[in-house]
Amino acid sequence: MIYTSEMLESVAKVEAAREANIALEPRRMTAEEKEALLKKYHPDYREDNFGIIKVGKNAGEKAPLELIEMLEANARVSQLEVNLDKIDYDVDVLVIGGGGAGSSAAIEAHEAGKDVMIVTKLRIGDANTMMAEGGIQAADKPGDSPARHYIDVMGGGHYVNRPELVQKLVNDGPSAIKWLNELGVEFDKEEDGTMITTHGGGTSFKRMHAAADYSGAEIMRTLRDEVLNREIPVVDFTAAIELIKDENGRCAGAVLMNMETGEILVARAKAVVIATGGAGRMHYQGFPTSNHYGATADGLVLAYRAGAKLLYQDTLQYHPTGVAYPNQIFGALVTEKVRSLGAKLINKDGVAFMHPLETRDVAAASIIRECSTNGNGIMGSDGPGIWLDTPMIDMIHGAGTLEKRLPAMLRMYMKYDIDMRKVPILIYPTLHYQNGGIEVNVKGETCVPGLFVAGEAIGGIHGRNRLMGNSLLDIIVFGRNAGQQTAKAVEGVEIGKLTLSHVDDFAKECEAAGIKSDLVSPKLLPTYTHGNPNREAKPF
Repeated sequence: MIYTSEMLESVAKVEAAREANIALEPRRMTAEEKEALLKKYHPDYREDNFGIIKVGKNAGEKAPLELIEMLEANARVSQLEVNLDKIDYDVDVLVIGGGGAGSSAAIEAHEAGKDVMIVTKLRIGDANTMMAEGGIQAADKPGDSPARHYIDVMGGGHYVNRPELVQKLVNDGPSAIKWLNELGVEFDKEEDGTMITTHGGGTSFKRMHAAADYSGAEIMRTLRDEVLNREIPVVDFTAAIELIKDENGRCAGAVLMNMETGEILVARAKAVVIATGGAGRMHYQGFPTSNHYGATADGLVLAYRAGAKLLYQDTLQYHPTGVAYPNQIFGALVTEKVRSLGAKLINKDGVAFMHPLETRDVAAASIIRECSTNGNGIMGSDGPGIWLDTPMIDMIHGAGTLEKRLPAMLRMYMKYDIDMRKVPILIYPTLHYQNGGIEVNVKGETCVPGLFVAGEAIGGIHGRNRLMGNSLLDIIVFGRNAGQQTAKAVEGVEIGKLTLSHVDDFAKECEAAGIKSDLVSPKLLPTYTHGNPNREAKPF
C-alpha cells in the first residue's frame, strides 16, 4: 500500500461508513441547483480562461485561450516549400485520422467501391477510441427506444444539441451495435447470447453495451482488422498539416508531413473526411487529460483556416473521475462504469456527497466544489481529490464482480500496489472530451464543399455535455455516415487546379486584425518540458 498516512486516516472513515453509504440513496439535484453549481464551479464558466476569436467564421465568439492561439497562429505550411503539381497520392476519399471514426468512414467508402486512403500522424488505432473504457449506448433492448435515448441525449447536452444530429445518432444506434457485433466485437453477453447492458450517468435505461472495461480497445481492434483485411491503404506517422482546395473552392486534398523524416507530400482527393479526434493534449486550463498523445485539435484548426465554421468550441468535458493518485497515472480515465456498478463518490470524512450517476458536468463541478470551497478533498499527486469507493462493487454484487467487469482498471492500479477491491481510489476531474467542434449537417458536410467530418471533431451532437457511451456510438454512426456520404459526393467530381490561396487569405485577415504570433499550427504533438505552463498550472 502506497497511500500516505493522511490518506489512510481518511480511508478508515470511508470504511467505517461504507455499509451505511451503500444503503444511502443521495438525492438528485434540481435543475436550478445544477445550473448554479455549474456556473460557480465548472471550468467552462471560468471567464478568465477564455478569449474572443478575432478572425474567421466564428469571429466575435468565445473559445479557450489555448485554442485561439492555434486558430490564429501562423500556418505550418507557410514555412515550407510545397509543390502542388507533384501529386504523391491521388484518391477518391482521403480520411484524416486513424481512430474509430476514420476507420468506420474508410470501411464504408471502400464498401461503396471508392478508392479511399487513411492518413494518421501516429498509427492506426492511436486514438481516443482506444482509450474509451465504459461502453457504447444504443436503444436496442425491449422497453427502450430511440425516442427515450433522444430525450436523454438532449437533456444531458442542456437542450442545445443539434436535433437532427441527435436523431441520426439514436436512430442508427441499434444498427451500429449490430454492425460491430457482426464484424466481431466481443461484447459482454449472457450465456444465451443476450447482450449485457448497464446504466450510465444521465440515462433513463440500461443501454450501455460493453466489452469488460476495454470497450474502445475492442472496437478499435475490430475496426483496424477490417481496414487491414480490406487492404485499405494506411499512411502511418504522417500528419495532415494543411487542407488543399481547388480553384473552385472545393476541398481537394491535404498537404502531408512525414513525422519521422519531415518529408512533405501532397494528397489529392475528391472529398476529405476530418476524423482527427479531440483536444485533451492542449491541457486547457492546466488540467490533466485522459486523451491519447495526438489529441491536439488539429482538425479544428485545419477546417477553420479552410473556411469551415466551429460550433460550441467553448465547451469541453472534464470527466469527473480521473486518477488523482498515484502520480504515474495522473489524469488517466477511471471509467464511469465503476459508478454504474455501484461505487459512490465519498469525501475525506466518509460522506457520500452526491448521487453517483449525475451527468458528467454536474459530477465534475460537485467534486471541484468539494475539494475547493468545502475543503473536503484529500491531497493526491498534484492537488486534492476525493474517494471513489470501489470496494462497494463486490459488496453489492458479490466477490469477483470488480475483477470480472473491470479487469483492465484493476490491473492498472495493482501495478502500484493499490487493490481497488479492498481500498477506495482517489479521483479528480480530467480533461476528457471536446464537446464542441466543426459545424456539419446531418450528412457530415461542412460549409466547405468536399469537406466532411466524423467523430469527436464534430460539434453539435452532444450539445454542451456528453453522456457516457455516446462517443463510441457517434464515431460509428457518423464515421459510417461520412464514408457513405463521401462515396455519393465524389460521383462525377472533377478536381480543378490545386491551390493554398486560402492560407494566404487567412494570414491577411489575421494581419488586418492586428494579430501577431510566434506560434505555428496545427500543433501536431504536445510539448512536455520543465516549466511548461500547461503542466504547472493548478486548475483550482
